[in-house]
Amino acid sequence: MAEPRLASGVWVAAYLARLGLANIPAYVLARGDDTAGAILVKCARLDGTAILLGREWDLLGDSRRWQVQAEAPEAQIDEAIRRQRDIDRDLWVIEIESRDGRTLLDEDGLR
Repeated sequence: MAEPRLASGVWVAAYLARLGLANIPAYVLARGDDTAGAILVKCARLDGTAILLGREWDLLGDSRRWQVQAEAPEAQIDEAIRRQRDIDRDLWVIEIESRDGRTLLDEDGLR
């Protein structure tokens, strides 16, 4: 059975609150559609590199899972985000700063 989906704006607000509780700095770089906008998470490691994560369908499990879309120098990640925003103006982009790459996306309620 498919997972219930939260409106994008609600999910983003909850994610930012969870990151705040974990003392992980986070910012909304681009605001997307409140109801159904896709969400990208950029994790800046503060060493010039970053990870870009997005949700993708897991056909076997009929669910959406967070997957690493790119891991590269931060400038390349920023360019990838710019290209995706050019195609999809409803896209949310959240940036977090975490030297160890901790995103909390593997925790209950955020998967």
